[in-house]
Amino acid sequence: MEKLSALILAAGAGTRMKSALPKVLHPILGKPMIKYILDVIRTIKLDNKIVIIGNQKELVKRNLEDEKDISFVIQDVQQGTGHAVMQVEKELENYNGNVLILYGDTPLLKKETIQNLIKSHNSTGAGVTILTCVMTDPTGYGRIIRNSQNEVIKITEEKDTTILEKKVKEINTGIYCFNSRKLFEMLKFLQPDNKQKELYLTDVIEMFSKKKYKINTQEAENQQEIMGINNRSELAKVSELIRKSILEYWMRNGVTIIHPESTFIDADVKIENDVTIYPFTIIEGKSIIKSNCIIGPFSYVKDSSLSNGVELNNSRVIKGIINKEAKVGPFANIRPGTVLEASTRIGNFCEIKKSHIGEGSKVSHLSYIGDSDIGKDVNIGAGTITCNFDGESKHKTIIEDNVFIGSNTNLIAPVSIKKGALVAAGSTITRNVPEKALGIAREKQFNIAEYNKKRKKKISHNK
Repeated sequence: MEKLSALILAAGAGTRMKSALPKVLHPILGKPMIKYILDVIRTIKLDNKIVIIGNQKELVKRNLEDEKDISFVIQDVQQGTGHAVMQVEKELENYNGNVLILYGDTPLLKKETIQNLIKSHNSTGAGVTILTCVMTDPTGYGRIIRNSQNEVIKITEEKDTTILEKKVKEINTGIYCFNSRKLFEMLKFLQPDNKQKELYLTDVIEMFSKKKYKINTQEAENQQEIMGINNRSELAKVSELIRKSILEYWMRNGVTIIHPESTFIDADVKIENDVTIYPFTIIEGKSIIKSNCIIGPFSYVKDSSLSNGVELNNSRVIKGIINKEAKVGPFANIRPGTVLEASTRIGNFCEIKKSHIGEGSKVSHLSYIGDSDIGKDVNIGAGTITCNFDGESKHKTIIEDNVFIGSNTNLIAPVSIKKGALVAAGSTITRNVPEKALGIAREKQFNIAEYNKKRKKKISHNK
């Protein structure tokens, strides 16, 4: 097998995005667009994976720091695609093989298309193989120009095309497989003889033709696949295509999605079969959804794990762990650092933050539980609040197994409610409650006789 290295061009500012964020870092379904092309080349055996960066290079590096097998080459001044590839010559100084050239803004490109390009290149012994596509409307793309023998003689960029060349339907996708020695030999002769005054990589093709180096083409069958992203409109179009493909994949793998048109699932989400997802649900990040879960409608899950049989109704979970057959919602907010054990119940308008809720425990209505450790089979009454913040520091509430907390209770942390204890409704608890004891902290009630009758007379008199 021929040696092969991949270059990904990702140095441009992407000015048409009108964004402070580098174009290749704009997210599509939960991950930067450049990671889609990195996923593709991960399926191919390569000697080198090189990303050419320039605009906000340190930010791009930080966002790709988990990609351990790539190296970076800097293009400090963006002077065109040819100039970008020139920066790699030193990195590949003693390399004798093929070079695959790709772009960081083509997230729809499929591995099969790249594999076919490489196979065609190797089988023909070409100096270069160009991935082309025949478009009904080629506007915006460079044209493949052939001679009377149907041989490729050059590529003309859209801005430099003649009236006759504009009619050509076969376009250059910008994706190539080059013989590395021939490529770097020709790059030395590039000149900025174009309206942009840049060094075009496409000009190398005409040089190859004049040198009689073999130029091969491989046609991409799917026009959508080679779509590049230059502005927010194109970003939205590509995102929608990827969203639909993700949903289609999960539906074909045993997931019921009631209304795909209103459902959004990120690329790195994992879902087992027999999950049901109701309309207006968003599942993001690296969430894991186990079998027989019911999610939605109007639910949001991000970077969370939902075990078998969880029901999440009209609620949100961010960086939480929800275990087997727990029920959450409606209108619950599960915040980061929360673990709900099996068969727990978090009801309407409850908020749980950085807390562990033990198996079989219930927080049913209108409660806030923060920085707490709650045992098994605990009942938290409606309107309970763990007062965890004193204005400077967060403090912990501990509620042990089989505790009953009455409604409208304030637990002033740090405080501990021991096993089997009961806290009376309406209490403000500031001290620990011993095992099996009753904790009660209420102001003694007193009644003022006929107060309301006197009050109404006073109001009537004042009128």
